[in-house]
Amino acid sequence: MHTQPDIIAAAFGPSEPTRLIESEALARRSGVARVLLKAENERPFGNFKILGGLSAGLKALARRSGTSVEALLADPRAHGGLPALVCASDGNHGLAVALAARAAGTRAVVVLHGKVDRARTGRIAGTGAEVVMVAGTYDDAVDHARSLAEGGGMLLIPDTTDRPDDPVVADVMRGYRRITDEIARQLAGGPPPTHLFVQAGVGGLAAAMAEGLRALGAHPFTVAVVEPVEAACVRHALETGRIERVGGDLGTAADMLSCGMASAPAVEILRRHRARTVLVEDRDLLDAVSVLEREAGLRSTPSGAAGLAGLLRAGPDRAGLGLDERSVVLLVVTEGPFAPSREGVPSP
Repeated sequence: MHTQPDIIAAAFGPSEPTRLIESEALARRSGVARVLLKAENERPFGNFKILGGLSAGLKALARRSGTSVEALLADPRAHGGLPALVCASDGNHGLAVALAARAAGTRAVVVLHGKVDRARTGRIAGTGAEVVMVAGTYDDAVDHARSLAEGGGMLLIPDTTDRPDDPVVADVMRGYRRITDEIARQLAGGPPPTHLFVQAGVGGLAAAMAEGLRALGAHPFTVAVVEPVEAACVRHALETGRIERVGGDLGTAADMLSCGMASAPAVEILRRHRARTVLVEDRDLLDAVSVLEREAGLRSTPSGAAGLAGLLRAGPDRAGLGLDERSVVLLVVTEGPFAPSREGVPSP
């Protein structure tokens, strides 16, 4: 059971960094010099999203109340009348926002679409948040959350936006930068990665990782954004220059990546880094889960192992991606398999 101080530490520190693991077996399999895996499946609540939604939600509430996050957390009752937080989610971002509301002593409303499984829905409800289900896809949930915020005086905490200057989405991505801050310390001055293979739903993690790697001196380097064929919204935005919804039902084994419209600020950053995209099929995603556990001892999901799926799929385009026997590839294992018996919520 995670305690409330544990959860706050997960976003703001101090807490133990997740491991950076080197896999010689995956390097041999991929024909590169080194493969490094950032084990975000070890983050509290088993995924990286806690870094973004929790910190962004608390910062938004602090801005609204004219105080600091520290003062807000020290005595939430001193800042009475805080608005409820509202967001859309595939499951993980919603949990992080719900925990932010709980820590600040206010309500959370999390909008989920019908494909979100019962385990993730129940975990969010277990924080005390109100769960609203809508028909359709993640993007329909995004639209509904925005309408609730506009009509009900709630504070929207999105992880995606069509506004390049949205301050809350910027805070979400800034929260993800903790991953590269940890990597910088774990590399201890050693050579930085030459390649990042990173999965994308709306693109926020990929953008944050690209910016963070530049900051630690990994430049030039290649950013390969990995997406399911059925939900390739970042590729669409990068190729067309437009933020618009892609068609289809977005059905994919990588349910955390089932997004139809990319985030504008993320795409702007990825375009600046000249990001490439790699598309993967469901069979690639499912194979990557097995390979990851067998070769690196890390348990994940099709969403969490998607970066590896992209690396393994990249063979025909090695030259175009600049991959060779000298490459150092960084992967992010973004989540572990959810086990309700082990993943509690903090006590009130």
